[in-house]
Amino acid sequence: MSAERLAEGQAKLQQANDAATEKDYAQAESLYRQILTQPFDNDAELRLHEAGLTGLAKVLQHTNNADALVTLIKESRGFLARFAKSKTAKLMRTLMDALAAIPDSTALQIDVTRDSIHWAQQEKRVFLRQSLETRLVSLLLTSAQYQDALDLIASLLTELKKLDDKLQLVEVHLLESRVHHLLRNLAKSRAALTSAKTAGNSVYCPPGLQAQMDLQSGILHAEEHDYETAYSYFFEALEGFSAQEHHTQAQQTLKYMLLAKIMLNQGDDVQQLLKGKWATQYAGRDLDAIKAVAQAHGNRSLAEFEGALSTFQQELASDAIVRQHFAALYDTLLESNLVKVIEPFSTVEIPHVAKQVGLSPAQVEAKLSQMVLDKVIFGVIDQGTGCLVLHDEPELDQSYEAALETIKQMSTVVDLLYEKAVREASEQDKREAERDKQLKLDAAALAPQTDAEVPA
Repeated sequence: MSAERLAEGQAKLQQANDAATEKDYAQAESLYRQILTQPFDNDAELRLHEAGLTGLAKVLQHTNNADALVTLIKESRGFLARFAKSKTAKLMRTLMDALAAIPDSTALQIDVTRDSIHWAQQEKRVFLRQSLETRLVSLLLTSAQYQDALDLIASLLTELKKLDDKLQLVEVHLLESRVHHLLRNLAKSRAALTSAKTAGNSVYCPPGLQAQMDLQSGILHAEEHDYETAYSYFFEALEGFSAQEHHTQAQQTLKYMLLAKIMLNQGDDVQQLLKGKWATQYAGRDLDAIKAVAQAHGNRSLAEFEGALSTFQQELASDAIVRQHFAALYDTLLESNLVKVIEPFSTVEIPHVAKQVGLSPAQVEAKLSQMVLDKVIFGVIDQGTGCLVLHDEPELDQSYEAALETIKQMSTVVDLLYEKAVREASEQDKREAERDKQLKLDAAALAPQTDAEVPA
């Protein structure tokens, strides 16, 4: 009877797989559910049940049926308890990943993850509970519940350090770094990332996790305006994500690479990257958005930049990392645009410049004043006429630098002569002291002979 039931179940599984391949999801779901209702008395039937469970999860994922998938996760716990702890964790991760792939399911994920953590505590599945808590931290981070995430991180780190679970320590420290970065606490973010790297040095890190650390390193270096180093980390992260076929993360990282090149004012490199294999592989509106920004930057056009922001608002303004650097990029573009407008003139009216860049005269005057003080341009603002009077860039007088160098060298020579004079004076004093000492010794040696010559 068991053999017949197994054969029938395997036939249904094949039919369900075929239906899922042909995107007949209703038929596939029905067949998978029939498999899950069958009893299982041996390892073969257990494996069949497992295949039906994962197959049904994928079908519900493709149909975006989040509520049914949550119900499936809760109902399958009794079945999962029959497996070894590592196997249970793997199957639970598969089910949770399927739910995570459904759009706008973050709130449901948080609820079912909390519920699963409670179940794992009751079953005394420590490894599974820690894995679920790490996932919950990531979900809390996504939903901007930063304080709850930090509280959970603190308890997790205490527990993981006692168990010396290096790999999960890396994951939790990395999440901690991301939370602190979003809270704008860059010092703690860097410290957490350093802790993640330290823990990762003593254990094998999967390529995907290493790529995430490289990505976070690049983000933090970009915060410090060290875009050269940031680009290097982004490049390493992109290679890691590409090798693991993590399309979304790879596309995001490529966007950050291009942003770093724009901030470095290396427009030619941006064009080269946009013609490369990665741009073709990860083409989409994200790259189109960065391409539009790069073109505006190359043309030194503030209007084009604002147009790109308007056209690609979802792709640019919704990304916190990109948004943080756009203030600096806007300032850079404004300077470039102003320089472009005033280049042909020796004297230019500020209202004319304001009209060209689309800003008020007061804003333009304030920015031009700052540029004069920063020596980006050379000139003065004539308040009486409302004009900017430009001067040629002053040539550096080499004689001044030469005079400073001569004085520096003379100072060195004087210091050396002084040291030599002090040394020679010290040696002279030492010689005189030794001579006086010798004279006293000679006088003492002659004194007894003088006394002996005196008659009694």
